Amino acid sequence: MEKFKAIINNQEIESNSWLDIMDPTTDEVYAQVSALSAQEIDSAFKAAKAAQKKWEAIGIEKRTEFLIIWRDLLLKNEEDLATTMMHEIAKAYKDCLTEVRRTAEYIDLTISEYNDLQVLTFDKNSKGVTEDIVAEYKRIAKGVGVGISPFNYPINLAVSKLAPGLLTGNTFVFKPATQGSVVGIKIGQLAIEAGIPAGVLNVVTGRGRDIGDVIVTNPLIDFISFTGSVPVGRRLMEISSSKDLVLELGGKDAAILLDEHNLENIAKDIVAGAFSYSGQRCTAIKRVITTDNIADKLTPLIKAEVAKLTVGLPNENPIITPMIDKKSADFVTDLINDAVKKGATLVYGGTRDKNLLQPTLLDNVTVEMNVAWEEPFGPVLPIIRINEIEDMISVANKSNFGLQTSIYSKDVDLAYKVAEQLEVGTVNINRRTQRGPDVLPFLGVKDSGFGVQGIKETILSTTRYRGIIIKK
Repeated sequence: MEKFKAIINNQEIESNSWLDIMDPTTDEVYAQVSALSAQEIDSAFKAAKAAQKKWEAIGIEKRTEFLIIWRDLLLKNEEDLATTMMHEIAKAYKDCLTEVRRTAEYIDLTISEYNDLQVLTFDKNSKGVTEDIVAEYKRIAKGVGVGISPFNYPINLAVSKLAPGLLTGNTFVFKPATQGSVVGIKIGQLAIEAGIPAGVLNVVTGRGRDIGDVIVTNPLIDFISFTGSVPVGRRLMEISSSKDLVLELGGKDAAILLDEHNLENIAKDIVAGAFSYSGQRCTAIKRVITTDNIADKLTPLIKAEVAKLTVGLPNENPIITPMIDKKSADFVTDLINDAVKKGATLVYGGTRDKNLLQPTLLDNVTVEMNVAWEEPFGPVLPIIRINEIEDMISVANKSNFGLQTSIYSKDVDLAYKVAEQLEVGTVNINRRTQRGPDVLPFLGVKDSGFGVQGIKETILSTTRYRGIIIKK
């Protein structure tokens, strides 16, 4: 069993304590990572603070060179990274490879978006300016950032926080999810290999109960980007030393069907949106809302598509793999059992082998059932039958989440009117809920998040304006 050490100031940290990283497929220890102390976490922030001004001062051209080398190293080591990810989070190997390649593309797009940024300039000919001045407003680094990534996309959602901030001159203390710590350390090692200077990217690992609060309360923090659960996000907002936050939390994304148009293709789209990576995605479709007449025709079509889903081990490249841990599988099982007990129809699935759940389809789900409201983060899809559009909108909006919604209809004008009434960050018309393309803004309201992500938006959220005004 290999041990992986946290990285502070480009040095591997000799640790007296270790944290087990489990393989969800075998429920055995896959590796161990450093379990850092509060004092070691503090040293990471001091290293990041000491390095920040020098890193910013080297200029955008040099920082771009470092990021390009880092990108190339990610691709060069894609098989090792994908294999590590497969063991840590039980994601299908081919999907792990896709994530590494998407992350490399993200770095390219980040550089391109930064190059398109405009410097704001004003002079006496500008609207509202009466003085004889020249004013210039450039975006500069905020300083020291904290990046906290989730288990489900441990490379992509880490680099999507880090790359824009590093490019703009910030330094980071990066905390990967426990399941994802090994690959998080590995991308940190590749950053060192790329030549990124000491202190610029520090990778800290450990038990959340021991260091979770320490990571977000350090006085040297200038901004925080967090992706994870609602309870942790709420606590972060309460205790963090910086209120400059971007939070990506949960979702209860609905697919609303307004008519019977193109049901076969819509069923395929819904199943792809609901079940990929066992539904362990914030943008997964987590409920279908439609009328009795449409559901009568749609449910058999969805059932047929669910029955086609492959189930197995990550190295077999199935759609449905073991969930991240037994606790998560227990939670999904409880939601299914609660729904069936209260009268839902178990159309397909409902069985499990340890933390490997069969994809499950539930019909006749009502608002009295927990699965109508709770985010399962697992392979279960409830169908809720509601016959009036106004009531569909009401149920969709009653959720404490507000990430995304899909509306399917041949009447795009009607779909657009419905979209304008939904309390979510993004509405997809005739397409499933999804994060990409990465250049689009990504955001949620209510318990789904705070702030906006996306490449340009992350560049903006990790920088601030500095104005220089010259009087002639």
